[in-house]
Formats: sequence, structure tokens, C-alpha cells
Amino acid sequence: MSSIIKVGAVSYLNTKPLLYGIEQSSIINDIELSLDYPALLAQQLKNGEIDMALLPVAAIPGIDNARIVGKYGIATDGDVVSVAIFSNVPIEEVTDMYLDYQSRTSVRLAQLLLAQYWKKDIIYHQAPTDYISKIYGTTAGVIIGDRALQQLPNFKYVYDLSAAWKSFTGLDFVFAAWVSNKQLTTGFMERFDAANEAGLRHIETVIAQNPFPAYSLERYYKKNIQYLLDESKIKGLSTFLQMIQ
Repeated sequence: MSSIIKVGAVSYLNTKPLLYGIEQSSIINDIELSLDYPALLAQQLKNGEIDMALLPVAAIPGIDNARIVGKYGIATDGDVVSVAIFSNVPIEEVTDMYLDYQSRTSVRLAQLLLAQYWKKDIIYHQAPTDYISKIYGTTAGVIIGDRALQQLPNFKYVYDLSAAWKSFTGLDFVFAAWVSNKQLTTGFMERFDAANEAGLRHIETVIAQNPFPAYSLERYYKKNIQYLLDESKIKGLSTFLQMIQ
């Protein structure tokens, strides 16, 4: 591995505090940072195109030698708001579901909950880029990220997947974590963690830099998203990975 470490992340609003800390830290001089949507990051890490990524956790079992590195990620202990099933009919009446192509974890979580929590037999469809316009009648869709926040007022029913997971299992949920399949030095990871932590201390700056009228970022960053992967988060993550195997 070269001295420059290739790091991949998404540019969704939920990652902005972590990215702010990285970009403001001297660690930025030691990495090559690229941004893409979650499903592509998994493929890039698997192919060796990047050295570490803020990866959807459902992708971890499919990557040889993949392991969580560092203390931070994207997690919740209830409503996440930005990962949900959107529908114009109650979940009991849904027959078909478009699956957002951008995140494997959200898709696997939706499928698990529909089968085991809502006890629904659903016909799934891979979502084209314009799939949100196809959500009508008894066809619902999983929407994630900033687009989900923007769609909140546009559908009669919104089923928050993290809240449903909490109701189903009583556990917290981890959507993404920093993952590598290569050996990274302890010194590098300590500096990387410190950069993440610094970003979280500047939430107000991040909010000011990213005006978003569709949803309160104050609430999103301080209530909905939790970034430290503590023991309760790791327990939820382990349970999810066991359930989808």
C-alpha cells in the first residue's frame, strides 16, 4: 500500500460532520479522499481501488479481510428519518417495493423488516434512477439519504426503518462504519479518529455551510444520527449481520 491512503465516503448530509473534520485536519495531506454512493464504495474496496471506506455495513461480509476501523460511523437509536419506506397506502396494503440502488444496508434492512416484522410477502423491483415518480398505488419504495429528507412531505405514509428495527429488536442500528481490508497503522487511525471527533465538535459550522430547508439539520445531527460506535451500537450491528446471513 502506498503512503497515501485512499479513502472513500459518501457526500450525504449525514456524513458532512465527519468529512468536515477530515478536511480541516492535517490527515487530509495523508489521504486521497473520493466521494461516491454507498454501493459503489463497497465494490471499490473489494477491488482494491480504495484502502478504506465509510461502508454500508451489509457489505462487510462480502469483502475478504474487511474489518471495522476507528470509533465512528453512521448510527441511530431510533428515528433516523433519512432511511425509510415511502408509500401512499398503509404498509399492510403494499404489494410491490422499489429498492434504492444506492445502499445495500438499507435494502437488506427493509427486506428483513418486511419479512420478519411486518410479515409481508413483497414483490421487489430494482429501482431505476427515476423510481420515486413510480411510487404510487400499492407500490412503495425505499428512499435513503438527502432525497428521503426531501420526500418527507410528499407521501402519506413514511416508515422509518431504524425506528422499526428498534421496535422489532430493541437494539440500536449502524448503517455505515469506517471499514478497511488492509492493515492500517495505529498512528494513522488515532489521527483519523481525532479528525472525525473534531468534525463532530463543529456541528454548528457544518449546519451553516449546508443550508437545507427540507429538514432541520440541528435535529438531524444532534437527535437522529449518532456517530460514536459504542457498545450498544456494536451489539445492534452484530445482530443485524447475523440476521442477514
